[in-house]
Amino acid sequence: MKKQKFTTSDFNSIGITELKWIKIFGKFAKSLLKQKKYKKDEILRIFKKIIENPESFYKNEHPFNDLANFIIEEKKAGKTGKAIYKSIDLFEKPIYYKIFGKHYIDKQALEQMDTAMRLPVTKAGALMPDAHVGYGLPIGGVLATQKNVVIPYAVGVDIACRMCMSIFDLPENHIEKEKNKLKNALILNTIFGIGEKTKNHFNNSLFDKPVWNATKAIKNLKDLAFSQLGTSGAGNHFVEWGILEITSNDKMINIPKGKYLSLLSHSGSRGFGAKIAKTYSDIAKQKTKLPGSAIHLAWLDINSEEGIEYWTAMNLAGEYASANHHEIHNKIYKYLGLKPLILLENHHNFAWKEKLADGTEVMVHRKGATPAGLNNIGIIPGSMTHNGFVVKGKANPESINSASHGAGRLLSRNQAFKNLTRKDLNKMVTEAGIELIGGDIDEAPVVYKNIDKVMAEQKSLVEILAVFTPRIVRMAEPEKRRFK
Repeated sequence: MKKQKFTTSDFNSIGITELKWIKIFGKFAKSLLKQKKYKKDEILRIFKKIIENPESFYKNEHPFNDLANFIIEEKKAGKTGKAIYKSIDLFEKPIYYKIFGKHYIDKQALEQMDTAMRLPVTKAGALMPDAHVGYGLPIGGVLATQKNVVIPYAVGVDIACRMCMSIFDLPENHIEKEKNKLKNALILNTIFGIGEKTKNHFNNSLFDKPVWNATKAIKNLKDLAFSQLGTSGAGNHFVEWGILEITSNDKMINIPKGKYLSLLSHSGSRGFGAKIAKTYSDIAKQKTKLPGSAIHLAWLDINSEEGIEYWTAMNLAGEYASANHHEIHNKIYKYLGLKPLILLENHHNFAWKEKLADGTEVMVHRKGATPAGLNNIGIIPGSMTHNGFVVKGKANPESINSASHGAGRLLSRNQAFKNLTRKDLNKMVTEAGIELIGGDIDEAPVVYKNIDKVMAEQKSLVEILAVFTPRIVRMAEPEKRRFK
């Protein structure tokens, strides 16, 4: 039987956020578990009752009376303001939101989105067909809130995670003729893994901007960001060669129909974005008191000091993510002596100031969702063996001008490791004719939904302009996918 223990999130869920109080309640909870008289859930329920009404436990023959007495004394001394709070009430029912491809979306993701649509600051929302469970807002969720509100976890941990594609004036057969050279270009010019760094930069002019001194948090992370410029993370991040078949003579791309050698990358703002997300998510939880089911949806007022700081950092993370991709692509151009016909890019995991169809000014959070406003160009990848797509947005108001950012997961990473082997992965990529460098079984093609079915669910959201077929895929090596 799994040993029960309490985490910070457990205490946060019942309104205990200050470190001092977490330690006090934690010590008491540990003692109760040792006595084996109460289970974890029962202890948390009783703790919540004590917080709400400590007087009912005061001076009784009860193991909780000492804790209740302590809380009463602290209240008298005025010391419980930050530690214990009454949470903001959610709406009883979620505001209506459109779900695209509902039959492909798991129950937990739907429940998460329902919770987000019950926030008192929510104005509209939509769920994309690739949606699956995330922290707070499901991945594939689009949430429009009051214009002065930004939710760090509705943006996501990997702020401004981005797609970037270079298209070259080279034919389809170039990938076979120069396979070793293209493969070496990836091996020698990309760096993957959590915490990985580099000392060699192609262009680091982004770091000359004064905004790197705008806040203490940004300033403290500048060196980390600099050291990771031109690197990629773990998980589903990749750099890959493939064939792009342009199927529409569209002026937004302005390249004739045909098949072209292309380079596609997926990565974000690395450690810089992750640390900014954690810093301001923690602050938001302190500032906005929400019940347990919604705790990761705590928000900041963008006119407050903390809100201004987060907004500044988030937008810088967007610039950084773009520069990160350009760094990777430019190094590969230089190595191969190539120049692209065009560079296409877009990011997700971001918040934008926009207007709804009725003119209402809102803050649109797209967590794992591609901007699909009128004529917006976006890139929606499949998996390491399945097609990706270059699309043009149709500005559908039901999706809040959004589309999916990929196929979406069918299996969690833990489920993948339990049910698949490296042999299974090797067989999948071999049968698909893919050259895989690195990667692990939690990114096997079968852990993802069918990208063609996902795309079929969003014909009203985007127009497909081109189809990308991966051929040589580079991802993090298994041993570099977690911190040691």
